[in-house]
Amino acid sequence: MNKERIDALYQKLKKEAEASGYHLNPDEAFTKELVESLLINEERYGYPSCPCRLSTGIKEEDLDIICPCDYRDPDLIDYGTCYCGLYVSQEVIDGKKKLSSIPDRRKKEKKKKTETTPLTEKLAYPIWRCKVCGYLCARENPPEVCPICKASKERFERFL
Repeated sequence: MNKERIDALYQKLKKEAEASGYHLNPDEAFTKELVESLLINEERYGYPSCPCRLSTGIKEEDLDIICPCDYRDPDLIDYGTCYCGLYVSQEVIDGKKKLSSIPDRRKKEKKKKTETTPLTEKLAYPIWRCKVCGYLCARENPPEVCPICKASKERFERFL
């Protein structure tokens, strides 16, 4: 894999993470291996699926594992790192929390059924939720890119 492409994506991800209040794993060599795997998956499937999970090659089925995956934030909160270790919490950066292996949240989440409660009032616009960071917006269609985590339009779900 081209070292310049890896370095460029690493710098881009680092800049975007820091601008959004996230942190990449400070182990640069490890992190660049993950970045290389993202590039490999993007070449292979056409999208940067999480390097630590098996992709189906069908984008609609893998939307939840396109980096940053839907499970990043809950994993950061509960374990201080995302499943693959690309993103880490401030506690890890500060040395207050050590990294350890974490369970794969995806299997449990995929089985859950989403239930919505009926609204008592009619909304002027549908509410869209970013499945990566939870950002909500009320508008006719979801934004092209999440203003918080930079996830693409297809990572939004109709919330209400």
